[in-house]
Amino acid sequence: MAVILITGGARSGKSKRAEMRTRAFPGQPVYVATAEALDAEMEARIAKHRERRGTDWIEREVPLDLVPALLATDGSGARLVDCLTLWLSNLMHTERDWEREVRELAGALPRLKSPVVFVTNEVGLGIVPDNALARSYRDAAGIMNQTIAAVADEVEFVVAGLPMKLK
Repeated sequence: MAVILITGGARSGKSKRAEMRTRAFPGQPVYVATAEALDAEMEARIAKHRERRGTDWIEREVPLDLVPALLATDGSGARLVDCLTLWLSNLMHTERDWEREVRELAGALPRLKSPVVFVTNEVGLGIVPDNALARSYRDAAGIMNQTIAAVADEVEFVVAGLPMKLK
């Protein structure tokens, strides 16, 4: 079993890289989508991702309950979770205990049989946000990324479509 974390900035190529890494494992790949199509722009983004992936993926829409979804799909093909930062945003928006959920995810990963490839955003490379909510999200994303990176077998940082191996 492998846990791979792929991080990078917006439009860095991390999702495309994660799709390629997931397809490299045997079996039918499972796409675990954390995004919700709450407006037309997000609907278009989701459609673009689906078109690029093609129809050979099993798709699960999981905005909140990520650990149960990974447990339910364990033993099948490799899973691609796209993305952890949207999952975090969903948890914070619904006022769930994101720290507990991240710890549960990190604790569950070593027990899984099928590979998991995670996409996440590196949101802490820019200026300090000017409002408390944005700062709280940035800090939470950094903590979440560190927590998952610590249990991951591999970590890659993607810039301009080019992966750099960190772990």
